[in-house]
Amino acid sequence: MAENPKSGKPVFKDVPFTQNYSIKYYSKSEGQSLLKAFSDRNGVIEVLSPEGLLKPYAGAFLYPGTLEPDLSYRPMADRKIVNMGISDHQFVYLDPIAVFSNAWAGTLFSRHEMAGARIFDGDPKSAFLVADGTTLKCIKDSKVIWSGKSNGEVLDIRYSPADGVFWILNGGSLSRFSIQNQKLTIVFEGSDFTSFDLADKGTKTFIGTKNGYLEINNNTGKQTGEIHRKVPVPEISCVASVNGHIWFGSSLGAFMLRSDGKYDYYNGERWLPGDKVKHISEGPEHSVLILTDKGLGQICFKQMTLEEKAMYFEKQVRERHIRNGFNSSTEGMKHGNLSTGHLKDSDNDGLWTSMYLGAEIFRYAATKSEDALQNCYESLDAMERLYTINTAPVGFPARSFERHGDQSRLSDASRWRPANDREWDWKSTTSSDEAIGHIFALGAMAELINVEPMKSRAIHLIDILMTHIVEHGLYLYDYDGKPTLWGRWNPEYVNARPIMVGDRKICSSNITSMLQTAYRFTHKEIFKTKALELLYKNGYLENLMRPMKSIGEAPADADELSRELSNSWNHSDDEMYFIGYWGLYRYALNDTLKAKFKDAIIDHWQIERPEKEGAWNIFTALVSNEFDLNEAAWWLQRHPLDMINWSIMNSHRKDIERIAPNFREQTTKEVLPPDERPVSRHNGNMFTLDRRGGNGNGEESAGDIWLLPYWMGRYLGVISAPRKLKE
Repeated sequence: MAENPKSGKPVFKDVPFTQNYSIKYYSKSEGQSLLKAFSDRNGVIEVLSPEGLLKPYAGAFLYPGTLEPDLSYRPMADRKIVNMGISDHQFVYLDPIAVFSNAWAGTLFSRHEMAGARIFDGDPKSAFLVADGTTLKCIKDSKVIWSGKSNGEVLDIRYSPADGVFWILNGGSLSRFSIQNQKLTIVFEGSDFTSFDLADKGTKTFIGTKNGYLEINNNTGKQTGEIHRKVPVPEISCVASVNGHIWFGSSLGAFMLRSDGKYDYYNGERWLPGDKVKHISEGPEHSVLILTDKGLGQICFKQMTLEEKAMYFEKQVRERHIRNGFNSSTEGMKHGNLSTGHLKDSDNDGLWTSMYLGAEIFRYAATKSEDALQNCYESLDAMERLYTINTAPVGFPARSFERHGDQSRLSDASRWRPANDREWDWKSTTSSDEAIGHIFALGAMAELINVEPMKSRAIHLIDILMTHIVEHGLYLYDYDGKPTLWGRWNPEYVNARPIMVGDRKICSSNITSMLQTAYRFTHKEIFKTKALELLYKNGYLENLMRPMKSIGEAPADADELSRELSNSWNHSDDEMYFIGYWGLYRYALNDTLKAKFKDAIIDHWQIERPEKEGAWNIFTALVSNEFDLNEAAWWLQRHPLDMINWSIMNSHRKDIERIAPNFREQTTKEVLPPDERPVSRHNGNMFTLDRRGGNGNGEESAGDIWLLPYWMGRYLGVISAPRKLKE
C-alpha cells in the first residue's frame, strides 16, 4: 500500500491476486455412487464409480458439464476396478487380481492374490501395500514381500516415497510399515478416525475424525497441539494435502486450512455439485478436485488484477443484466442455467441503475473509456424516460417501465399504471431510495462528464426532480395527486419520528444532499434557501449530526409507524446514506457545514466497520485519509465471480464465534468473506449466514454491487491502475 502524493490518501496497489472459481460436472444418474477422482500429469481427470471409470465432459465456469463413461481404454471395461490412485502423476488401479496401470507402457501389473482387496497405495519403483480389511500385503512384481494384520479394519493407506514408509489408518490407530525393515508399528492411538493424509514431505499426518482433526508429528509419533474442533464441520469424511494446503471434506462441503489458522469454506452449488464430499485431490493447473455425491467440483485458482475482474463483471452486466437500459437482476432460472430465466423488473430499477451508472461515470472519469461513456448514455436514456413515461406531475420519476402485456408477469402488479403510449406501462409509488439514487448519479455525471448533451440532460433531470419535491411540500406526488408512502422529507413527517428512529436522521441527511446538489448545478436560489431553512429552522442539521449509536427502537408509547420503522437496523438506510454522502459532503453549501458533514460521515463509517463493506469504505475515502482500504480491497478480491443465487449455509459452522442477538443484527464476531456467504446487494446485512432455497434461480448484477466501489476507488485514486508484481 502506497500513498497518493497529491491527496495524501492511501493507495491500494492493484497487483495480481488469486481469484478462485468453480467448474462443476454433474453426475447424470440420480444416486450414482462416486468414489474417487484424480488427475494425471497430462491433465486428464478420471472419476471412479462402482460402474466403472467416468470422465468430465464439457464444463466451464458457470456452464456445468457432466460425468460420462470413460471409454478411452476399451479393455478397462472388462476389469472390476475397486480403487484407484496416483503414483508419479500417473493413474494406478486396483482390482481383485492386481495393481496395474496403463502408464509406463502398461508394464505395471503386480498380482496381489487378495480377492477382497479394497485399499492400496505405493510406487512401482518400490512396492505397493494392499489391504482387504485387516489383512495387509506388501507386493512387488507380483511377489508378496511381507504380509501381516492391522489391529482394525484399514480405512486408508499413504506411501511416503522420501523414506519408503507406508502409513496405515484404521478407526483407532495410525501405524507405519517400512519396506526396509518390514515391520508394522503402531505410532499413534485414538478413536473415531475417519481419514488422513501426509504433509510436509511425509513429516506430518493430519487425521480426520468424527469430531474434528488432529496433527501428528511423524518423527516423534506425538500429537501437535489439541484436537481441532472449531472447524466449519467437525465430522470429517476425507483429508488431502494439495498444493501445500490441507483440505477437509465433510457432509456439508469442503474447507481448507489457511496459514493464519482459519478456514476457507466451500459450501453450496456456488462451488460444488453436492455437499457430501467423498474425495479431494490435486487437479490440473494447481486446481483442487472435490468429488461429491452429486458430481465433481473443480476449484480453480487464477491470477488476475482487480481491473481484470472489473472487466469480467463489465461483460457480465452488458451480456445478461441490461433491461430497457436498466441494470437488472435475472430470475426464473433453472438450476443456474444462464440460458433460462428472465430480466426482472424491480421497485428499485432507478436505484440499481443509478448505482451502475455511477460506476460507469467513475470509470469514464478515471480512464476516459468510450465504452463507459456509451454505457452512461444508454443508462441515462432509461433514467430520463422514467420522468416522461408516467402520468404524474412533472418531475416525478417512475420506479420502472415495461412494455404493456400480461401484468401478472410483473412484480407487484398493483403498482403498474398505463402510460399515455398504450404500448407501455409504468410503475408508481416511487420512494426516497430512487430519489437519492437519481441525484447521486446525475450529480456525479454533471460534475465529472463534461460532454454535451449528457451534462445538460443530467442537470435538467436534477432540476425537475428537485423542483417537483420543493413545490410539493417536500413530498413526491404520484399520479393520484397524493404523496407516495416513502417519498417524504417534510418536517411534519421527519420530526414526528422520535430521535432514535432512523427515518429522522436519514431523511434529513438525504434531502440536504439532494438540495445542495440541485443548487450546485442549477444555481437556483430556492434550493439553497430551502436547504438552509431545513438545516437551521427545522432542526435537520441536528437530526443528521445525531450519532449513529443513538439509533434504536422507538419507545412503546411511540406511534405505530415509528415502532414499525425501528424494530431493527435498516441496512437499506445505510445504502441511502452513503450514496447521499457524495452530494452531502462534495457539494456542501459552506466550509462550516462541510466540516460537520465530514464528522457525521466518519461517525457512520465507524459503526459500519465490522462489516468490512467495500462500498462504505470507498465512500468514506471522500472525506478522510483514514478508512479501511485493505478491508475494501479484501472485499473486492474475495467477492465471488459467480453471482448466481445459490443456497448457502453457514449457521452450522463451529469455526465462527456467535454473538448475542442485537439491534444491528450482527450475528458473528467477525464477518465472513463475501465468497462464503450469500450474494448480497449493499442494502443487505453482511452478517447474514444462510440463504435457504433458491437453488440457482437467479443471478445478481455486478453493476451496482461490485463495479460501483471499484470504479469509485479508481476515480478517487485509492485503488491504482493495474501494476506488475515487481513495480
